[in-house]
Amino acid sequence: MEKVKNLSNDTDELSPIIECKNLTKLYGKKIALNDISFSIGRGKITGIMGVNGSGKTTLMKMIAGLLVPTSGSVKVCGKPIGIASKQIVSYLPEKTYLNEWSKVKDTISFFKDFYKDFNEAKAYDMLKRLNVNTNEKLLTMSKGTKEKLQLILVMSREAQVYLLDEPICGVDPATRDYIIRTIISNYSENSGVIISTHLISDIENILDDVLILENGSIKIFSSADEIRQKYNKSIDNIFREMFKCY
Repeated sequence: MEKVKNLSNDTDELSPIIECKNLTKLYGKKIALNDISFSIGRGKITGIMGVNGSGKTTLMKMIAGLLVPTSGSVKVCGKPIGIASKQIVSYLPEKTYLNEWSKVKDTISFFKDFYKDFNEAKAYDMLKRLNVNTNEKLLTMSKGTKEKLQLILVMSREAQVYLLDEPICGVDPATRDYIIRTIISNYSENSGVIISTHLISDIENILDDVLILENGSIKIFSSADEIRQKYNKSIDNIFREMFKCY
């Protein structure tokens, strides 16, 4: 699939979208992230991979400003984590967080009121394409439909950073294809998408860069093409061989 990129304003074009320096996160004595440093450039789709417990979700939450580092720093588009960075990050968590008793249309209204960069027309267009009933309550929805709605809400913001934790898990293949098309067509040249997923084969063709974590440390961070050329294998096969004993 060819990426469709649009120009975006109100951004420091000289700064990477994500810059982590000596980032460490401890949960008691457990090391979730161990002194990692990396930066992600603009206009890229980056895949974060690793087995369960490798630090993927912790990293995503720290970029989103939901967790505080034990040491080190994170910057988003040159901004330290805080109110300013949170305003330009659109985060899709792995678990459902929406009000179960709300109707879809009420949830859309809430997001429109809460986020200045929320594009209501885009949201309703995606709802229609994915056959989501705007009058239905979330309580009666299937898990897959809730995941569709959450992604629609996240991708309907005109954000600079999209953090997507398992965005295609739990949906059928046709919906998965639409979601992937939505991801690559709804971010700008000056923004970026970071995807954490176990379904590597479904997304590796759209990835520019790949970050593989192991026990909270960076095992691989490079462009997707360079990784494939170095190992002469798909990223999915490389990952499976690296962690086949887990």
